[in-house]
Amino acid sequence: MAYQILLTAGAERDMESIYDHIAEFDSKASANHVLDKLLKAAEGIATFPERGAYPRELLALGIKEYRQVFFKPYRLIYRIIDTRVFIYLIADGRRDMQSLLARRLLGE
Repeated sequence: MAYQILLTAGAERDMESIYDHIAEFDSKASANHVLDKLLKAAEGIATFPERGAYPRELLALGIKEYRQVFFKPYRLIYRIIDTRVFIYLIADGRRDMQSLLARRLLGE
């Protein structure tokens, strides 16, 4: 059974920001390559979403509702609800993920 993959507005903005940044500081070809890989990573979740690991920053708080997959250095943070997978965050894992996750997922 394939799950439906849905990007939240925040995840869509993340993808646009990543694309724009790479296009500006590297090239549009590189930006397109990264965008393709991120979309493939998102599509890969559809067949077996439970394969994603729990983000360690959330696990430390006892939160196990979210999972993640990687296209290094990027992390796609998502939540499985019934037969749908909501991708909430796509971010460079080298960022301060603790505060980013708290702000975006926990509303702090």
